[in-house]
Amino acid sequence: MPDTFRFWGRTDPRGRIKLPLRAEVPSAVDAGDGVTVLRLYEPIDSWGGDWGVSAREFLTALDAIETPAIRLHINSPGGEVYEAIAVLNALRAHPARVTAVVDGLAASAASFIAAGADELVMGRNTELMIHDAWGIGMGPAATMRELADRLDHISDNIASIYAAKAGGSAEDFRAAMLAETWYSADEAVAAGLADSVAAAGSGQPSARWDLSAFKAAGREQAEAPLLPTSAEREALASWAGRHAAARHRLNAGKVA
Repeated sequence: MPDTFRFWGRTDPRGRIKLPLRAEVPSAVDAGDGVTVLRLYEPIDSWGGDWGVSAREFLTALDAIETPAIRLHINSPGGEVYEAIAVLNALRAHPARVTAVVDGLAASAASFIAAGADELVMGRNTELMIHDAWGIGMGPAATMRELADRLDHISDNIASIYAAKAGGSAEDFRAAMLAETWYSADEAVAAGLADSVAAAGSGQPSARWDLSAFKAAGREQAEAPLLPTSAEREALASWAGRHAAARHRLNAGKVA
């Protein structure tokens, strides 16, 4: 038996009680009509089952949703890049308007799912982390160079998701990814990656995930992120407003 398990550290996830995705429609008193709630509270893992949530499992829940709005609550350390991209593209293709709400932690692959939603709300005291893609390889030097090139390509692709949300260049976000950048809720908004901080709630980053593989185990242990200047914020706000209006028109066309 291995000493560590991917995304779980020394905790063996096999046989545990898994939190379901649970697609549910709250009462009108709680959330208003026409909103379905999904919860992504697991690592993103192609194995699914005890190991986390696979894209296939997520799509099974998503395909059953017929309401015009989805609220996706996230508390996840991330996981496999292409599983997460499949989840993100399924959300993009769905006719509902998607609001992501970070309840604890949105790290690694979970961060670009959150940033790719139509709206991202950070709960109080929550965190969002971005970093360069990782991979495992075995072979001669030529194979290692090919792997490095592949990881650069994947990371550039991920950086483009953050840039599409926040404005600015993918190169700037790639630099932040290389540094492994942790954002508090307010810092995520200041960087343009999130739209707002929730007015109520007291969510805390989850301590159950094994974060020892990252450079820092949370925002308190990480260096301060590079944030845009006032002039850059104004330019980003103008860009984001135009971008949001265009996305609203697109989503309205989908619902219609």
